[in-house]
Amino acid sequence: MPDSVVPVRVKRISLEAENINSYELISPNGGDLAPFTAGSHIDLHLPNGMIRSYSLVNEQNERNRYIIAVNNDAASRGGSKLIHETMRVGDVITISHPRNNFALQEDADHSILIAGGIGITPLLSMIRRLEALGRSWELFYTARTRLTAAFLDDLENLRPDVHPNLHLNFDGEPPAQMLDLSAIVKAARPDAHLYCCGPVPMLEAFEAATADRPPGHVHVEYFKAREKPVTEGGFEVKLARSERAIAVRAGQTILDALLEAGISVNYACAEGVCGTCETRVVEGVPDHRDLFLSKEEQEANKTIMICCSGSKSPRLILDI
Repeated sequence: MPDSVVPVRVKRISLEAENINSYELISPNGGDLAPFTAGSHIDLHLPNGMIRSYSLVNEQNERNRYIIAVNNDAASRGGSKLIHETMRVGDVITISHPRNNFALQEDADHSILIAGGIGITPLLSMIRRLEALGRSWELFYTARTRLTAAFLDDLENLRPDVHPNLHLNFDGEPPAQMLDLSAIVKAARPDAHLYCCGPVPMLEAFEAATADRPPGHVHVEYFKAREKPVTEGGFEVKLARSERAIAVRAGQTILDALLEAGISVNYACAEGVCGTCETRVVEGVPDHRDLFLSKEEQEANKTIMICCSGSKSPRLILDI
């Protein structure tokens, strides 16, 4: 088994909300798992070949287990459905080591966390860490109904006086109001760090509302792509290490073309969200479509997400 992946056993499956299960994963041999920090995720390598990323929700000082939550979303690409229907207690599955693309700024004087639906998962781990550090925080959590909101008990049981920190909104129940992101951002302290995770429209509204804030104080994590991958093709990818040249045909992504040619590369979400397939650009101009790199990083053209991005130049030389 490659060093980048490890086996884990499913110890417990719990119902957390309507269509949302949590999965407690432990070492098959009972030892410690690799450490992680709040906001981290792991990739599950599913039996049908799919690789899907899920945030860790438990406390980062726990070395004996990982806990993830999976929403059985009818609009998903099939990974969540497979997990809900086939994964059982006792199963041994393969996962990646934890990675963190959504890191918590632990020294912030105040943190504002905004969650939409299953977007609560990375934020819950952050809240547990902020509580352990004694840092100031508040959570704005919106879901369709109380029954569809996961981990409410965990949040409310953090400590007896935690309720002023929690702002819950259920837009499918009276008074059926949408979360006012602009008002939340406007009321935030100037030095606050703001985090948001949820559906794409919510994240886009959050980014618009925080446009005037210091970029280093605004943090988002996308679960899904905002636009389709580049599949126009018509360019060549040259591999700098092997000097092989791979044609990317119409209907293919760079990742598709490389895999078809038998080139082994790392990838997971295939949507430009998780960062697993980030590859150094030696020469050429990428056509960026990912949600992982910052605007400044995309403009620098030093790396590319090969699962979704294409090329503006006839040839792209990659460090592969």
